[in-house]
Amino acid sequence: MNLEELYKDTILYHGRNTENKREVSPCDVKKRGVNHSCGDEITISLRVRDGIIDDVAFLGYGCMISMASTSIMIDLVKGKKVEEAKEYIDIFIRMIKREATDEEIKKLGDGLVFQNIQNMPARVKCATLAWHTLDEII
Repeated sequence: MNLEELYKDTILYHGRNTENKREVSPCDVKKRGVNHSCGDEITISLRVRDGIIDDVAFLGYGCMISMASTSIMIDLVKGKKVEEAKEYIDIFIRMIKREATDEEIKKLGDGLVFQNIQNMPARVKCATLAWHTLDEII
C-alpha cells in the first residue's frame, strides 16, 4: 500500500466513523461552525473538568474531508489538557500553511493526512473548519 492509499483510507475511516458524532451531555459549551463555501456545518460540544477536555463530540454534516478532520481532531484532544489542545490547533493550522516542522506535525497523529491539503485550495476550509471552531471555544 502506498502513502496516498494510506491517507485515503485514513480519511475514509474517520469520515465514516460515528463514534464522535453525538452531543456531549451535559456540556459546558457548544459552538457552531459553518463553511459557507461548500455548506459544511458542525456543532462541537465540549465538557472540561479540572483543565482537561473530559468529553468532546460533534453533530453536523459535510464532505468527507470535514467529517474526517473533525473526528481526527476529537480523537486527538479528548482527555488532553486545554493547553495541549491549543497547541494541537496551532500546529494543525501552521501545518496547513506549511509553517510547522516535521517534528510538530508528528504530534498530530492521523491529522498529518491533511499535510498537503493546501494543494487543493477549495478543501482547506473543509479541513480546518473543526479546528477553527474548537479554537473559538477554548
